[in-house]
Amino acid sequence: MDNIFVLIFIGFTIGTLGTLIGAGGGFILVPLLILTVPGLSPDEITAISMGVVACNAISGSIAYMKSRRVDYKAGIIFAICTIPGSILGVLTTKVISRDVFDILFGVVLLILAVFLFFKGGKRSENGNHATIKKNWVVQHLVDRFGVTYDYSYNIYWGMILSVFVGYFSPLLGIGGGIIHVPAMSEWLLFPVHIATATSHFILAIMATVSVVTHYFQGSYNNPVVVKMLIGLAIGVIPGAQLGAYLSRRMKGRIIIKALAVSLAIVGIRILISRYFK
Repeated sequence: MDNIFVLIFIGFTIGTLGTLIGAGGGFILVPLLILTVPGLSPDEITAISMGVVACNAISGSIAYMKSRRVDYKAGIIFAICTIPGSILGVLTTKVISRDVFDILFGVVLLILAVFLFFKGGKRSENGNHATIKKNWVVQHLVDRFGVTYDYSYNIYWGMILSVFVGYFSPLLGIGGGIIHVPAMSEWLLFPVHIATATSHFILAIMATVSVVTHYFQGSYNNPVVVKMLIGLAIGVIPGAQLGAYLSRRMKGRIIIKALAVSLAIVGIRILISRYFK
C-alpha cells in the first residue's frame, strides 16, 4: 500500500464503486487498511478513510447534481443533523481500542449485508407514489434524463436517523452511505437512485466536517497517513465521476444486492483475521 500507483488504482476503484451505490467507499477502504496496514491506529484509519470519502462525495455530488437527482431539502436538513454526531464520532476514535474497532466494524457489515440481501431493493424504483401523511414531505423530481420520481418521507425519522449516521460514520470510517442509502430507500421510502445521489450530497458535507475535526485532533501529523490520503484522493475523484455515470444505467435492486454481497465478504474476512490471527 506504499506504492503511489497502487494507491491511485485503489482510489479509482473505490470512487467508482462507492459513488455507484452512494456509500462514499469507506466500507471498502477501511477493511483494506485493517488487513494490509496493521500498524495504523483506529484514529489514523478513519482519518484516511474520511479524507477519501470527502473527496469522493464532493466529486460524485457534482455529477449527481448535474443529473438533477439530489433531493436538496432532505440533503441539507439531514446533513445538518449529522454534524454533531460526526464530531463526537471522531473524538470517540481517540479512545477506542483496535480490537474493539475491528470486531464492531465486522459485525456491523454482516448485519447490514443480511438485511440488504433479503430485504433490500424491493421498493418501487421511482418512488412510493407520494403518500400523504402527517409529518411527511411530498416530493416530485424530474432528472436530466426525463425520469420522474414521486415519493414522500417522514422528515423527523430522517433527522433522527441522520444523527446516528453522523456518529457511527466517522467512528467506523465508512462515510455512512452503507447505512444511509438502505435506510432512505427501505425505511424512508426514497427511490434508490434518489437515495444514492442524496446520500452522496450528505456525505460531502458530513465527511468534510469529520476531516476538519481530524485535522485539529492531529490525525494527519503522520507523513504515512498524508501520503496514502493524497494517492487515494488522486484516484477517487475521477472514479466518482465514472460511478455516477454507471449509476443511471443500473437498476436499483442490482445495486443493493451487489452492495450486500460485498459487505458480507468484507465483514467475514475482518472477523476471521481478528479471531484467527
